Amino acid sequence: MLESILLVGGQGTRLRPLTLTTPKPMLEVGGYPVTAHQLARAREAGVTRVILGTAYRAEVFGDAFGDGSEFGLRLDHSFEPEPLGTGGGIAQAGAMLESGPDDPVLVFNGDVLTGIDIAQALISWQNSGADVGLYLVRVANPRAYGLVPTDEQGFVTAFLEKPEHEREIVTDQINAGMYIMRRRIIDQIPRGEVVSVERDVFPKLLASGVKTLGIVDEGYWRDLGTPAALVKGSADLVKGLAPSPLLKENPDLREDGSALVFSESHVAPDTELSGGSVVMPGAVVEAGACVRGTVVGRGVRVGAGAVVSDCYLAHGEVADEARLTAEVVC
Repeated sequence: MLESILLVGGQGTRLRPLTLTTPKPMLEVGGYPVTAHQLARAREAGVTRVILGTAYRAEVFGDAFGDGSEFGLRLDHSFEPEPLGTGGGIAQAGAMLESGPDDPVLVFNGDVLTGIDIAQALISWQNSGADVGLYLVRVANPRAYGLVPTDEQGFVTAFLEKPEHEREIVTDQINAGMYIMRRRIIDQIPRGEVVSVERDVFPKLLASGVKTLGIVDEGYWRDLGTPAALVKGSADLVKGLAPSPLLKENPDLREDGSALVFSESHVAPDTELSGGSVVMPGAVVEAGACVRGTVVGRGVRVGAGAVVSDCYLAHGEVADEARLTAEVVC
């Protein structure tokens, strides 16, 4: 058995008003909720049981995924009555784990798209003899992130706050939102308390001598915390830049990656669909419309001759001949 904790309790304030009724990890990108892509990826990597760490609108996850059998997983739900932070959420869900003390547990943030080879990352961690593994990515401008430098063997040497000056940028490596932790490490995190895994747990583990491997990956990574990132992530999934087993199996995906057009939608013959657009079930795209890099949500109508580019259309209607660019309609 390989267990995983998937943290999906955040409120997604940067994505309001989309998240006023829908939890951020349940927003649809590439034709499916973010959480669905993550569950499919976890199963592909050999995970057999996932514990969802829920808080905000927790009932939505139960209604959507049930016991996980649709994904070939055993799925359980851990609920936080009050938000406990990333570390507190891991500890809360950790109480439900069945793994042995030294068994690995994969922990995923619920708002990240990644191309990392999860199974290979697990092998690298096992071969290193570390107790904790951190998925790291390199970014062009690390000023907005906490920094995670590593030594020549790949082990983490420090956890640094966001740099304020150029001299403080000692690495371009940042925490990318996936962890491998032995069960006994998770058991050490205080339960029922607000704890940050980034600011509290990892620095204390490092100071106490716990070996932490930095698993640096050069592949795809995107934080879906803003509307622009949500739209871009959806298009990247359709174009195959971000991997998902759900897209590999979907017959409605166009071979050239230009669009995912669900059969339950209606698209007029003389339309242009491109840029990794998604037309969800129940959506309508009228004659002469041009849809580029856009998510056309369930029941949404794009009027005749309208042009929409890089938009997230969650509800409603785009008028005939309208022009929309980089807009969220909800």
